[in-house]
Amino acid sequence: MALDRGIVGAPQGPWTRAWNSDDALLYALGVGAGQLDALAELAYTTENTKGVTQRVLPTYAIVLGQFGGPRAELDGVDWTRILHAEQSLTMYRPLPVSGSVELRRVVTDIFDKGKGALVVAETTAIDPEDGQPLFATRSSTFIRGEGGFGGDRGPSGTFTAPDRAPDATPRFRTAPNQALLYRLSGDRNALHADPAFAAAAGFPRPILHGLATYGITVRLLLNEFADGDGDRLGSVEGRFTKPVLPGDELVVSAWREGDEILFRTTTTNGDGDGDIVLDRGRLSLRY
Repeated sequence: MALDRGIVGAPQGPWTRAWNSDDALLYALGVGAGQLDALAELAYTTENTKGVTQRVLPTYAIVLGQFGGPRAELDGVDWTRILHAEQSLTMYRPLPVSGSVELRRVVTDIFDKGKGALVVAETTAIDPEDGQPLFATRSSTFIRGEGGFGGDRGPSGTFTAPDRAPDATPRFRTAPNQALLYRLSGDRNALHADPAFAAAAGFPRPILHGLATYGITVRLLLNEFADGDGDRLGSVEGRFTKPVLPGDELVVSAWREGDEILFRTTTTNGDGDGDIVLDRGRLSLRY
């Protein structure tokens, strides 16, 4: 079954998504918190450390918004043809350690990229206690083989890294089982666990979730520029450009430009060379 282009503008939801303390802890471990130093980032990895109050990494909001609810844009689509293209997150206030949100999603655009279709969906989360927005996400999904229908190609954004050395280059080596751990937070796409499925999608072995790379990157940036305080995240966006294999080392190049932090994430072979895997990154902090 082909992609239904008539879903643009049709509301999906509302539905309710709840989480608890254990869910927040598991997500933090899935994006590498405490992996290099078990005594670091204890606010995100423990709930009973003396003098430390548990907190939630803000990128967990993306998991809450995108998994567990309707995905009309993917109905009938061959999942071996699906690639996550872009992701943004806007936090209106910090996530509580446990709670629930009322979610609504709408497909805003389907762009014709020739070899595929780019499907853009926005999800909003409302706190049922006071009716106020908690966060919003915007996700772009590239579906191979669904292009060529004569539609608008969509906007072409530009991004130029500053012509100077990065202000920070934090790095993190992913674990061989990083995808197996991250998937427990809700993204059970077989591409990240099943070798046969990964081969059918054209990969030599299961790849790391793009949102795991995204979460790791944001965690490193918060540690570097916000003293690890996830409550200060205002917004973040980025484009996925190449896959990451579990075990790869990630290097984040970050530049502070006014009120924003511009960034890109690359893999490295140990000699400073590697592929850009997350590009056109922009992050804003609350001060």
